[in-house]
Amino acid sequence: MEFGICSYSFHRLLAAGKQDIFKYIQDCVDLGCTQLDPWSAHLLPLIPAKPTGSAVGVLSDADHKYIAKIEEAADRSGLPWGCLAVDGAHIYEASPEARSVNRQNAYRWLDIANMLGAEQVRIDAGGPEDMPDDVFAIIKDGYNDLISRAKTMGIEILFENHFGPSLIPDNCIKLCEEIEGLGLLLDTRNWKPGLREEGRKKCAKYARATHVKALRWEGDEEIGEDVEEAIQLLLDSGYKGAWGIESVPPDGGDDEITAARKTIELIRRCTGQ
Repeated sequence: MEFGICSYSFHRLLAAGKQDIFKYIQDCVDLGCTQLDPWSAHLLPLIPAKPTGSAVGVLSDADHKYIAKIEEAADRSGLPWGCLAVDGAHIYEASPEARSVNRQNAYRWLDIANMLGAEQVRIDAGGPEDMPDDVFAIIKDGYNDLISRAKTMGIEILFENHFGPSLIPDNCIKLCEEIEGLGLLLDTRNWKPGLREEGRKKCAKYARATHVKALRWEGDEEIGEDVEEAIQLLLDSGYKGAWGIESVPPDGGDDEITAARKTIELIRRCTGQ
């Protein structure tokens, strides 16, 4: 079984100063992961302090040195880079100026992913939930640009059912079917209220990566998210990709490392691996 843990699963450890990208890599080794799936916030020194104008896309000498240091740590771990989940580079914003800043930010993260050797990069669609035709046209053009750029790097561009229009299953299908080369990072939980089951059933066949979302546990049993059902739908659809984990226990619940370990064990039980 191929699996990785999206480092957002450890956002409280990150915020508390108890984990950085280097500790994340070691924690993934200790948990038995087969790949590294970082969240962009774990690469904090690479996030521009003031993302304005085209300069946001430029990597400094210090950035290059930091990336090389990260890659050295990954090489020592023996784990390849899987999916880099990027925030702050989504396609749609109401103003052309804001879209331009986000696009330059996306270019920057593609360059970073290329240097690391990541296979996939998640960049959200953005925009209003109903995704009217004029908004979809902007989103489509934006993804076509990024897909073309990423293709030369051997990187697959993904979107996630994360916020805005991607919370609606039919919008996800439209994005997948009308934008050639765009893949879906399927989060098992992130759907508009009342549409979770529809989203899981309709969109499982489009999944190119996953965020298996587990929140609360009673012992070793996950409660509330019906994770087993979501995994079975993916298996039934023929999903062959790596199992990405985004375990996010609430404050006062399991610690983040324990929650990730329990989610790994749950996936193993469900897949028989």
